[in-house]
Amino acid sequence: MKNFKELLSGVKVFVFDIDGVLTDGSVTIFPDGEMVRKFSTRDGYALQTAIEHGYRVAIISGAKSPALKKRLNDLGITDVYMNARDKKDPFDKFLLTYDIHPSEILIMGDDLPDYEIMKACSVRTCPADAANEIKTLCLYVSPKKGGEGCVRDVIEQVMKAQGKWFKD
Repeated sequence: MKNFKELLSGVKVFVFDIDGVLTDGSVTIFPDGEMVRKFSTRDGYALQTAIEHGYRVAIISGAKSPALKKRLNDLGITDVYMNARDKKDPFDKFLLTYDIHPSEILIMGDDLPDYEIMKACSVRTCPADAANEIKTLCLYVSPKKGGEGCVRDVIEQVMKAQGKWFKD
């Protein structure tokens, strides 16, 4: 079986969760009920860079917010599946739409709702503060926490392994 670094050469697609991966999992709720999350701009830069280099990026999340969808669309991510309590259906739809094989996907999740779709992928990753059940499933646990650069960490590793990251 190939190790994590060897598998990076075959990655063509990234799939990420929002809460706990792209954010630290906390939500600020204002008196009017609006919920606000904090994103890392470094993760955003890495996502844009990956898309510019031809990688497909999908977001599959139980979160539901027009502001979240706008932020992701502004980064160039068009495959955004929100309000996904059961993530398998949108995941399967994504694979069928683009004829993607799970072996081409690097996935990053952090908690039990991500478990089933993560099992289907060859390159399973998670942030440092993921649930233990997810950590056990993963080939790589980022030293970065959710919302603090874990997404950039894995994108940068893939792109460096494929010679597509920043060159001086």
